Amino acid sequence: MQNSKLYVGNFKYSTTSNDLEELFRPYGEILNVKVIEGKGFGFVEMASAEEAVIAMEKLNGSDLGGRTIRVYEAHPPKQKPRKPQNRRNFRGGNNSY
Repeated sequence: MQNSKLYVGNFKYSTTSNDLEELFRPYGEILNVKVIEGKGFGFVEMASAEEAVIAMEKLNGSDLGGRTIRVYEAHPPKQKPRKPQNRRNFRGGNNSY
């Protein structure tokens, strides 16, 4: 693993950044924690890839507030293909079939 940023998912929507920080603290230095509110997932960035691997191995499948969390290496978001701006003119007129 080359990345020190981890995806953490399947936790309660009420989970806070402090909750994740407390959970990950025993496994190394934490640089950043971000919880995506109302989505049940977030990201934890460790100081090194080695610490991230240890945290991932220890915490993936563990319990946090009664939920089994998932911890994986974070990947950059995929770019969505662009849609045409004006669908009416895309085919040369009204799109009624």
